[in-house]
Amino acid sequence: MLRKIVGTVGAWIIYALIWSFGRRYSPDEIAWLIGPLGGKSIGDRPYEETAAAEGLTLIRDASEGGLIPDFEALRSATFAPERVHSRIRDFYENTHRYALDTWATTYFPARIALWLLVATISRRVDQLNFPLNGLDTAYGMTSEIILLRKPDGEIRYTGWFRKLARGDQVIYTGFYMTQKVPQVEGACVKVVFPMPNGNATVILRPEHDTSDGMRLVSAGRRFGDAGFYRMQRSGAERLRVWRVQTLHERFELFVDQEQTVRCEHAIRFLGLPVLTLHYKISEKRSAPRQ
Repeated sequence: MLRKIVGTVGAWIIYALIWSFGRRYSPDEIAWLIGPLGGKSIGDRPYEETAAAEGLTLIRDASEGGLIPDFEALRSATFAPERVHSRIRDFYENTHRYALDTWATTYFPARIALWLLVATISRRVDQLNFPLNGLDTAYGMTSEIILLRKPDGEIRYTGWFRKLARGDQVIYTGFYMTQKVPQVEGACVKVVFPMPNGNATVILRPEHDTSDGMRLVSAGRRFGDAGFYRMQRSGAERLRVWRVQTLHERFELFVDQEQTVRCEHAIRFLGLPVLTLHYKISEKRSAPRQ
């Protein structure tokens, strides 16, 4: 009962922040930001709900497909796909073939706020149940690729549904796509996480590192740039959007000496480290090549 009360209060605080700092838009004004919205609870429901709402074909546990079906879509004057190691590119284009080992590091004092968020709101809505320590991921993490195709066969969204292998808690119910946004040259990676009556959308700008790895960075300067956007329905035809300028995500992907893909996913808020997820990305032994 106490957890339910705290979760309800926390949710209302978030809604109050969106109302206070967000602005109302019609969908036409922010077409680049529009993505699937959630219902009362999340889990894997948004995949079926979005497929039904948009007339898409839903393919669960897909034996093909990746988070970025065509890596060339990221090409711009500042990003050349051929500079990125072929194993990283293959992971993004054929994510279904890969398994992830994950370790989590949390940091004080942000660990307290993260614990409150996960223990109350995230577990109640079954979405964004971030691991709070290394033991949470000791038994592994499931990784399901879900394709949502248009009637002509084109992939509209790639879903990435990930749960803790032990406890069955949903870490990510995500929709991935590439998207051009007003303040970034070239396409970005857009990830939509449905939330009750809204969503959390992260716009990630691709960058090169000094070698053959790559970065995906959500830091930007203004609305329409890379960043974290919290969206909520506001009336029948409007959406209220809050760009959270102080929340940043950064993915660092590289290939180690054993030719294994590694990723460091760092989340910072108010300039303080909150959570780092360390990934070892390995090709499944039984995964057939297309």
